Amino acid sequence: MRALTVRPGGDGSLAVEEVGEPKPAAGELLVQGVALGVCGTDREIASGAYGQAPPDRDRLILGHESLGRVAEAPDGSGFTVGDLVAGVVRRPDPEPCGACAHGEFDMCRNGRYRERGIKELDGYGAELWCLETDYAVRVDAGLGLAGVLMEPASVVAKAWEQIERVGARAWFEPRSVLVTGAGPIGLLAALLGRQRGLDVHVLDRVTDGPKPDLVRALGATYHSGAADDVFAAVRPDVVVEATGAGRLVFDAMRGTAAYGIVCLTGVSPAGRSLTVDAGTVNRDIVLENDVVVGSVNANLRHFRQAADALARADREWLHRLLNRRVPLDHATRAFEPGADDIKTVITLEGGAD
Repeated sequence: MRALTVRPGGDGSLAVEEVGEPKPAAGELLVQGVALGVCGTDREIASGAYGQAPPDRDRLILGHESLGRVAEAPDGSGFTVGDLVAGVVRRPDPEPCGACAHGEFDMCRNGRYRERGIKELDGYGAELWCLETDYAVRVDAGLGLAGVLMEPASVVAKAWEQIERVGARAWFEPRSVLVTGAGPIGLLAALLGRQRGLDVHVLDRVTDGPKPDLVRALGATYHSGAADDVFAAVRPDVVVEATGAGRLVFDAMRGTAAYGIVCLTGVSPAGRSLTVDAGTVNRDIVLENDVVVGSVNANLRHFRQAADALARADREWLHRLLNRRVPLDHATRAFEPGADDIKTVITLEGGAD
């Protein structure tokens, strides 16, 4: 079978190659790959920035944003042949820390977790893959190819869960949310904000292309002006920061209403310096009871929340996010993003709408 593989730590090693077909172990599904989402993490692994192959090999099957169709299912698993499924990305470490032992492996304390397509475990970028039933999540069949949004949606579902848990420390009835960044994470964060009945605002640099229209189609407000002006006008109760841009991170910390919550989902590049008034930032956070929380990855609970959120979303809107589709034979092209790309998808089989 064909698979998209990479040699972690080596730039230019990305390739589609023939590999052996997997054999499901007890308690595993055999899954026919349907589609694979490509994100910044995949591009960084392909560039040699990080990633780790399985212990016995030097190449890693890439891909953590999965969508597949069950080809074989063990009796009593709750899955049947033909079900659409997505696979959870992270697995607990072999000698689990307290968080992993309690099913909160997205909050692993010792860093010995493993991740499909990223760290020590082959990913979902293949025509066939195996998946433990305990880490499989059924996808609404009506979503079709848009089911590949399950993994980024799970990250967003966790972020919203964190926001709501932090807010619950006292009376909390947020009215407005500002999302910074209109990439897949930002747009899905806006979707889940609208599903919560909030007044949603999205800030991004572009002034045309698909992003402004996608935001407006949600019934949200799109902004492309200066961040200070947007924060002053909106005074959001919640900020979901999805760019990792250092200046925006600090703008968010200063720009919320009292009892504001800033959830950081974007990873900032290292080595870039900013001059900030740390005293004012600290004063604002303390005197207004604000909170800044980081959120990354997702566990099984968040994947199920994502499945529910996507099932309730407008299907046409979701499909508009998948604005670049590349067949597996030409998968390396998916790692050359265009200016208007939102979500690039590698199609692994025909017949997925």
